[in-house]
Amino acid sequence: MGRGAVLALSGGVGGAKLCLGLAGVLPAGQLHVLANTGDDFDHLGLRICPDIDTLLYTLSGRSSRARGWGLEGETWQVMAALDQLGGETWFRLGDRDLATHLWRTQQLALGRSLTDVIAELAGRLGVDAAVYPMSDTPVRTTVQTVQGPLPFQRYFVEQQCAPAVESFSFEGIGAASLPAAASALLASTALETIVICPSNPYVSIDPILAVPGCWTALRDHRAPVVLVSPIVAGAALKGPAAKMMAELGLAVSAVAVARHYSERYPGLLDHFVIDRSDAKLATEIEAMGMQVTVTQTVMSSLADKQRLAGNCLALENS
Repeated sequence: MGRGAVLALSGGVGGAKLCLGLAGVLPAGQLHVLANTGDDFDHLGLRICPDIDTLLYTLSGRSSRARGWGLEGETWQVMAALDQLGGETWFRLGDRDLATHLWRTQQLALGRSLTDVIAELAGRLGVDAAVYPMSDTPVRTTVQTVQGPLPFQRYFVEQQCAPAVESFSFEGIGAASLPAAASALLASTALETIVICPSNPYVSIDPILAVPGCWTALRDHRAPVVLVSPIVAGAALKGPAAKMMAELGLAVSAVAVARHYSERYPGLLDHFVIDRSDAKLATEIEAMGMQVTVTQTVMSSLADKQRLAGNCLALENS
């Protein structure tokens, strides 16, 4: 890793957008991404890693522009045939996407670590960023709902986030540990900026920060930690974060996001980036001990992604 390395923490679609922007403004090989694996699960005998695959497909230019996840030009013949057989089709796997899951499952069965498998997959897809799972050992997010506990994908995909949430837990987190390459980066002076992408705080970023030793290592590194709020003008641009916040009895605002991080991870954040539409919230967030940057955070185009990435990186020496 050379000087000027950047570490991004990311979930799926929203985080992948900013990672693509970072990849576009950084020299090849300087972007490192620590990805949420709490969403991972085994389905139809295959290991599915939704957030990692979204990152890899996005960074390689292969993701579906319309959906934001999965592959462009995907077909669904296997799902159609499986449906005729009465199989489980609630989690839809495209025909081309299936190749990723088949190959990864085979490699894991050979005894390879998830870190090594993802590194090779990234290379085969032409991704020059280093993408790490948050842990090689399984961590599984469970959503506690008014209807009882649900594995994350059952809640998110099968139930379409319908049940009201009460809390979240991460099974296996006590035995988890960061991959050696991620730990080495956090011990290196080559790391100059840490960016927490605009991903769901509760089910995308919290699982990563909950890996033993992770959030304190981020806090204690000399590199500034920059977080981009996933809530803009009282809404989540993607995913169920706003719905979750309301059901947890929280105000749906960037202030509540800032409070979540400041209370759960004191001293972690140096910079908090909010959208122009939320400029009036800056003073309240600054009172929590963070420097606030107001800019456009909605990423509709590649130029938007790269502009936001550049703004985040510009904060490193401020």
